[in-house]
Amino acid sequence: MKITSILKPGDKPAREQLERIERAAGMPITADEDSPVYSPEQLAYLCAEARKRNLKQTVGIRLSQKTIEQYKALGKGYTGVMASVLEYSIAHPEILKKAL
Repeated sequence: MKITSILKPGDKPAREQLERIERAAGMPITADEDSPVYSPEQLAYLCAEARKRNLKQTVGIRLSQKTIEQYKALGKGYTGVMASVLEYSIAHPEILKKAL
């Protein structure tokens, strides 16, 4: 049986939800088509592929104070937004030409 509970950020789980989690922690894990059992070799391969995909490099870049403030105003994760903007502009040469 599958039970879903949705918590909003800042909400604390109800006692009943915590009890269900504790009961579930003691239940055996069963494999199905959505969650197959992988061999240690398969897991090692998947982990290696995930590491390759998530490789990022730190670079230094000189930006105006105004640009930094505008991105910081976006809140937590603003550096990810910066990276997305850069990647998008490289993928769309017409935008890149406007900056040159």
